[in-house]
Amino acid sequence: MEFNKKKVTDFLSNNAIVILLVLLVLFVGFTRKGFFSGPNYSNIITNVTPRFIIALGVSGCLITKGTDLSAGRMVGFGGVIACTLLQRPDYTAKFFANLPQMPLVVVLLIVMLITAFFGLLNGCVVAYLKVPPFLATLGMQTIVYGINLVYSGADPIGGLRSDFTGVATNAMFTVGKFSFKWLFLIAIAAGLIFWFLYNKTRYGKYMYAIGGNENAAEVSGVNVNRSKLKIYTLAGLMYGLAGFLLAAKSGGASVNLGLGYELEAIAACTIGGVSTNGGVGKVSGILLGVLVFELLKTSMQYLRIDTSYQFIVQGIVIIVAVALDIRKYTAKK
Repeated sequence: MEFNKKKVTDFLSNNAIVILLVLLVLFVGFTRKGFFSGPNYSNIITNVTPRFIIALGVSGCLITKGTDLSAGRMVGFGGVIACTLLQRPDYTAKFFANLPQMPLVVVLLIVMLITAFFGLLNGCVVAYLKVPPFLATLGMQTIVYGINLVYSGADPIGGLRSDFTGVATNAMFTVGKFSFKWLFLIAIAAGLIFWFLYNKTRYGKYMYAIGGNENAAEVSGVNVNRSKLKIYTLAGLMYGLAGFLLAAKSGGASVNLGLGYELEAIAACTIGGVSTNGGVGKVSGILLGVLVFELLKTSMQYLRIDTSYQFIVQGIVIIVAVALDIRKYTAKK
């Protein structure tokens, strides 16, 4: 009986944030009209999709005891690039006046390759120059932001083609009042790919080994530097995809697109069980963390909490999530 009591206590302490947020969602759902409705569910999924993709990218860095503070700025740069290449031909303020119309897939590949390049640079600095990931990616965050300012001239980009914005708005199919948009399909595909990578390939095996004990992994034959390079490059690819989708969803882009999304992603991963101490994390947990964090924001909107106070609450959640994760780690030692 005492053993069961300890298990319950551990479960409650380890999942305190998730439990509290679920209770908040239930309270809002039963006291505010329209929360438990098809349109709201559809809106939540639309918002979760790019954040889930960003969190997938960040997760590999966290599992290997790293981080990526450049994620948000890469998302923004990817979104700006996509918008400059996918404007309507009749738009008067077209960024590239004589640019021919390009297929969506081609532009997506261009965006993802560019952000993957910056991810590769992150990996090189972390793996070969041995710069702590926090500092390496903080520097890259500033570099990418500066390049974005130079590229866009700090001007907002609009006048997007309907097929581009349709990626976010067009429904794949509808069940009652609930619409499954293409965004949803892309997020599901990304989640399945990462689940396969993390659980069925050497990529995932090496990633968890590095996060668990980097020295032991190296002794056992894992090429640690090459693995880190792959992880940060893949993260860059994900940021490009998320930026493309976020720009389509927003109907435009500016240099501030994606601002702060890296912190949301880190918090969501931590809430979902990805340890900042490395070696632990599941794709299902990442999805749960992103969903819980988005439900928190939606709940505060339904409660009509001022936006300024919403940022304060989100900051507190981030701090508490990381603190609880560190507490779990120290308790095991």
